[in-house]
Amino acid sequence: MENYPLLGKPVAMDGVLDYRGRTITKQDSGRWVAASFILVMEMAERVAFNGIMFNLITYMTGPLGESNASAAAAVTVWSGASMMLPILGALVSDSFLSRYRTIIVSAILYVLGLGLLSLSAVLPNRSNCYSEGEETMSYAACPPTTLRVTLFYFSLYLVAFAQGGHRPCSQAFGADQFDETDSEESMWRSSFFNWWIFGLSLPMIVSPIILSYVQENVNWGIGFGIPCVLMSASFTVFLMGSRFYRCYTLKEKSSYAQISQLLATLVRIQRFSSVKFKAKAQDEHGPESSHQPRKIGSNFQIPAAGLQGLNSAVVTFTIVIYDRIAVPLARNVTGIPSGFTMLQRIGTGLLISIFVMVISALVEIKRLETAREFGLVDEPNSVLPMSILWLFPQYILMGIATAISIGGLQEFFYDQMPDALRSLGVALCISIFGVGNLINSFLVYVTDKATMSITGESWFSNNLNRAHLDYFYWLVAGLNVCLFVLFILSARSYVYKKKKEICVI
Repeated sequence: MENYPLLGKPVAMDGVLDYRGRTITKQDSGRWVAASFILVMEMAERVAFNGIMFNLITYMTGPLGESNASAAAAVTVWSGASMMLPILGALVSDSFLSRYRTIIVSAILYVLGLGLLSLSAVLPNRSNCYSEGEETMSYAACPPTTLRVTLFYFSLYLVAFAQGGHRPCSQAFGADQFDETDSEESMWRSSFFNWWIFGLSLPMIVSPIILSYVQENVNWGIGFGIPCVLMSASFTVFLMGSRFYRCYTLKEKSSYAQISQLLATLVRIQRFSSVKFKAKAQDEHGPESSHQPRKIGSNFQIPAAGLQGLNSAVVTFTIVIYDRIAVPLARNVTGIPSGFTMLQRIGTGLLISIFVMVISALVEIKRLETAREFGLVDEPNSVLPMSILWLFPQYILMGIATAISIGGLQEFFYDQMPDALRSLGVALCISIFGVGNLINSFLVYVTDKATMSITGESWFSNNLNRAHLDYFYWLVAGLNVCLFVLFILSARSYVYKKKKEICVI
């Protein structure tokens, strides 16, 4: 097809075809129209995946009758596999299938896995040895059949395998819809990563609470079935947008020097995930909020998962402010289309994480003082007369750090990789959080053993009123300061990938 930009004729894009392998015009493809179909599917996928993950231990220790230790170990292995499988999915996509085809194959496997998971939840146990209404009390007496357990684990890992192909390809494919050689679309692409975070955070404000309630109080089969229906519907939406998608075919030779530099920077940047130390410690040793009254006013009580919902709400609000107000203002000052560089955003998130840990330590000191003041030190199950509002600042700051930095982190690993390996770049970004979880667990384990050996009592004592989480938070704050300094030194020497020439039509 010929190019007639001055005459208003359709312009065929070089190296870009539609999903059927035909030439495609810039005016009738890509941009926000195409990206919106992809974003809808990703929102549903995250709700489906987290709807399973958040309540998985409850299901395994309940209907499946597993011990807490075995359930925790199984979830840890599954979660780790889910974080690392995107690398395999990205390699398959970038080397063989293409992002569009990988998303389709992954979606089909995803729906199949969720459907089988829902089926496994409604299969009967070995005998009907409990009457209606007594099921919760009779799991130990009525263990699940081998078929039920086998189907459960098969479907669970099928979901993990499917999301391994879906996650890196969907985000990279969404960013592909914006042409980096077009000045306006290049600016939109940077904004896309902001709204990607917004789209993933918005449904997470209430969906975990709703799905957990349905699973525990209505029916596990329905609780697992809802994500299956959501994923099926979103897959249909994705297919409806196929005619708008830009499927890149240009194969660029990979620069191994460039990839080596990126991987070296990955090792440094992954330390950003240390902001998650606090949440990990609380998950393993009991959240502070469970020891504080959750009422605001005389009647309203925050649900147990409310603080995580607050975090997601802050992320969505911050993204709007950042993208619609902060970026345009910064663009006028810096002259950078995205307002700030990607490494500036990541560094800002790391800096805020230092303040998160400092505030966490101060609030924990206040909580321990309150326990001593009211004589509740040796009553670990008591609720302290201290408002849960004390925890709000740290969760709000954590949400702000996430909104500012994660979009920059994802854009960095997409943008700085060779064009043909951008799915792999997104997968490497996802793997950061898997590595971060390992670092979290290792730091908590070493601190627990060391403090027990030195002082005779762990900083993570089961009695949180005698524990010293405040010391741990100060430790992590100090580590974050050191990592922030190292990050600044690394970022100053980093050379960004040379951009393609921008054409203004």
